Amino acid sequence: MFKNYLDKIKLTNKKVYILGGCGLIGSKIVKNTLSVGAKVIILDIEKKQIPKNTKYEKFDCSKLKTLEKNFNRIIKKQGCPDVFINCSYPRTSDWDRCSFNQINLKRMSKNIEIHMNSYAWLAKIVADKMVKNKIKGSIINLNSIYGLLGQDLTIYNKTSMKENMPYSMIKGGLANLTRQMASYYGRFGVRVNGICSGGLKGHVAGHSNFQEKHFIKNYEKKVPLKRLGEPDEVANVITFIASDASSYITGSNVLVDGGWTII
Repeated sequence: MFKNYLDKIKLTNKKVYILGGCGLIGSKIVKNTLSVGAKVIILDIEKKQIPKNTKYEKFDCSKLKTLEKNFNRIIKKQGCPDVFINCSYPRTSDWDRCSFNQINLKRMSKNIEIHMNSYAWLAKIVADKMVKNKIKGSIINLNSIYGLLGQDLTIYNKTSMKENMPYSMIKGGLANLTRQMASYYGRFGVRVNGICSGGLKGHVAGHSNFQEKHFIKNYEKKVPLKRLGEPDEVANVITFIASDASSYITGSNVLVDGGWTII
């Protein structure tokens, strides 16, 4: 039984596309999937210290006008993926001015366009390619606890950080996209899932600096495990969902949040 499970979690010779594979979580997913035998293709806007036994394709998912053309070019070159993992984080340069008292319609609309719309359309392209090639594949979109809940403003007390209006809109849309796609593509054996992570140790989006001390203190007070998560802990779950060990899981927004959403 134990050996059988280990065989199921392997991705031997599976073609795995990782969009955002050079990022905080993406780089961990790359290492994990390589360790279980996958053929990894990294898609990102910038090539950063990727393992030698991977392939890299420059790809900017925020360029919606050429999104489909550029993505289809990569599929034509590299082949249809068995697994597609999207952990990209497209956002505008003024992302840190998206709080309710700073945002405007243009800023809100642009972020929804480049983030939610790119995630949705790429997932559809991949699902259709899998169906056409008769691949019973796995599509995984990185989501957030704030795709299921409103933001808790108390964690920003005594910090310079603020709530973000479009973030929950985007992630909430992706949560239901997961359900809708799983409903439609299930008949073809294509699984679609989201991973809803809680707060993780690492740099703040759009900045090189790490979270403020008061933010960490406020966050750890609320979460039952009393700590921020590690990028590895999200990557581990994603690797499981990518594999045949999770073959009866689809349409789920899997929580990796240290218990944040239970209270």
